[in-house]
Amino acid sequence: MGKTIIVTGGAGFIGANFVYLELQEHPEDRIVCLDKLTYAGNLETLAEAMKNPQFRFVKADICDREAVDKLFEEEKPDIVVNFAAESHVDRSIENPGIFLQTNIIGTQVLMDACRKHGIERYHQVSTDEVYGDLPLDRPDLFFTEQTPLHTSSPYSSSKAGADLLVNAYHRTYGLPTTISRCSNNYGPYQFPEKLIPLMIANALADKPLPVYGEGLNVRDWLYVEDHCKAIDLIIRKGKVGEVYNIGGHNEMRNIDIVKIICEALGKPESLITHVTDRKGHDMRYAIDPTFIHKELGWLPETMFKDGIKKTIQWYLDNKPWWENIISGEYQNYFHKMYGERLAEAEEKA
Repeated sequence: MGKTIIVTGGAGFIGANFVYLELQEHPEDRIVCLDKLTYAGNLETLAEAMKNPQFRFVKADICDREAVDKLFEEEKPDIVVNFAAESHVDRSIENPGIFLQTNIIGTQVLMDACRKHGIERYHQVSTDEVYGDLPLDRPDLFFTEQTPLHTSSPYSSSKAGADLLVNAYHRTYGLPTTISRCSNNYGPYQFPEKLIPLMIANALADKPLPVYGEGLNVRDWLYVEDHCKAIDLIIRKGKVGEVYNIGGHNEMRNIDIVKIICEALGKPESLITHVTDRKGHDMRYAIDPTFIHKELGWLPETMFKDGIKKTIQWYLDNKPWWENIISGEYQNYFHKMYGERLAEAEEKA
């Protein structure tokens, strides 16, 4: 018997990759994507999923209690996986309020609906940024599930707040929850404001490649498909109430990644332009994924040297996708897809 899984934020980068993994690996399940289609949500990303009868897309805000409750009534989900979040640190520094609203209140709305409708699992997709950062001169230190939360930005603070709320709902109400905290993802469908796709797009256009400070910040890079496989394991076999760290064991300095992209695309490193560093910029993230390996048998499958090649090739093969984003055309896709249908529905109403 298949399950019904609501995936919030499924038109975003990691959410969309998760949708495709689920449709491929669990064809008996029904996948319902709930997405507000903010600037980072792109319905074009789900064009192939739309052709699958086991998939449904619903445009709504996770903060909208009425819309969320209506969807739960209609679909009676077994599992909810919450990817929906404002996630760009720079934007959180400019406008923290939106992050608190979506990332904390939205999480509460979803969990209230889960309580009301008796779901079997609520999974919160979090980030290693809730742990703060690690010093560059201590490569022996890693984030574990016991590392205290120590946030640096409004974004990471909002995600940490949501995590605490999820744990509180589990303890207070007995809601069956799990949380995963991942390192930096990369791969197909990543929005072009993020480091790797931004550098690929700019390099191809011979534009400057803006690097914060000296580019010495270190991130643990996780290929998005590996991340999605870990979440799939957690929602099906993970222990209720647990937090799982998902890391790639692929630490790289930002400047080195930019140089790899230049070399792969045959572009000169003279395009690299050092810009004023981000406020409160974390120096190093590194996750110890021992617990999820021991408990669920998960290990990252993709080494960075292989994943970055696949990622660069994907962006070369899918130029219309990211060129539409850069031009702003992608935001019209929803209206192209649904404009007439919505107008007809309103007339009938």
